[in-house]
Amino acid sequence: MKALKKTPLLRKASKAFLLNSIAFMLLSGVALYFYTQSLLQNEIEEELLSTKDRVEHLLQSNPNIQDIPPVIAIAKSKIQQKNSLKDTLIYDPLQDEVELFRQLSGTKLINGTNYRITVRAMVIESQQILLAIVFIFLLLIVLAFVFLFYLNRSRNAKLWQPFFNNLARIKSFNVKSDEPIHLEESDILEFDELNQEVAHLTSKIQVDYRNLKQFTEDVSHEIQTPLAMMQAKIETGFNEPDLSEGQYVMLSALQDDIRRLKNLNKRLILLAKIENNQFTQEEEISIKNIVVEITGNFRELTDTVFELKGNTPLQVKMDPHLAQILCTNLISNAVKYTIENQPILIKFTAKSLQICNAGVQELKDATQVFDRFYKEGNQKDSTGLGLSIVKKICEHYGFYPSYSFKNKADSTENIGFHCFEIKFFT
Repeated sequence: MKALKKTPLLRKASKAFLLNSIAFMLLSGVALYFYTQSLLQNEIEEELLSTKDRVEHLLQSNPNIQDIPPVIAIAKSKIQQKNSLKDTLIYDPLQDEVELFRQLSGTKLINGTNYRITVRAMVIESQQILLAIVFIFLLLIVLAFVFLFYLNRSRNAKLWQPFFNNLARIKSFNVKSDEPIHLEESDILEFDELNQEVAHLTSKIQVDYRNLKQFTEDVSHEIQTPLAMMQAKIETGFNEPDLSEGQYVMLSALQDDIRRLKNLNKRLILLAKIENNQFTQEEEISIKNIVVEITGNFRELTDTVFELKGNTPLQVKMDPHLAQILCTNLISNAVKYTIENQPILIKFTAKSLQICNAGVQELKDATQVFDRFYKEGNQKDSTGLGLSIVKKICEHYGFYPSYSFKNKADSTENIGFHCFEIKFFT
């Protein structure tokens, strides 16, 4: 689904006001143009009728009235004709050019003689008057709009200022703080109701966070004691002189389960601490130095071969403890799932770390490889949390973890590499 483009509130409101005002001005200008044109045309026609009536009255007393071209034309006619109006182009000797006139023509029987009387009025003058009226109207509307636009914008900014101030305070709100959130009061009812709800919700979140944190710490502390006691009793059981082989196998299995449970508890607590932003110490860390140290420790415990490529120190600013956990989990995952007698490839660049272990085929669902408790192998001692901790650390610092499967080009066997890459910089 395509994400909606976000627009600031004041800009969106101002844009809506601007578009509506422009549409209103255009429609008003068009309506005024046609309405004024209709008025002027009616006025011209009334003037033509009045002029024709005057000519008719003058003809009654003086039948020898001369034409006044191009405004008045009088001629005797044998045909009766009703009054008709039309636009016509006629040469105007005063202007020395052809002009557009509105013409009224009709016959009238005066003193026994039928006269065809034609009167005209220049249309171009009325058109100029019409355009002047529309221009002045639009100019006044634009000036009024500019004034109202900035007045409305400044008033809206002042009206919404408490909301923006409270939004900034909500953004800076820290759930780990014991201090309640302080919001700016407003005389607007909706803003006041919003402040009350936000204050109530943040207070409840703080209480829930403290309860959850306390619960996590209590569970972590309380679960360690019975696990330690169980571990001690099992070790005591191993020292029994009449211990049978079946009992030994059962105690060994219990010991492995307890060790796995303790490891699971530690990792869940670590995830909770990362999610609660309890790792605040940051300093420049050399990822390569940490990887070299970890691979050295693994060489003492396993026969795995590590091939390190790249001379970049890869300096990253983060918590040293989390950096150690990040690299350890990636390398431990590679050691745990690699094919026997196959090397683990570790590559450094200026922006990323890549760790590859040998494998036969790509994971069935690579999109879930960083999810909690996701496992495709048959490792009984795996908690399914190692890579999810890696993802959580990356999310905490804005790193980019990824998985890919690459075929081994120089191998005749069906062997490839599971590659986990962390991009520390884009």
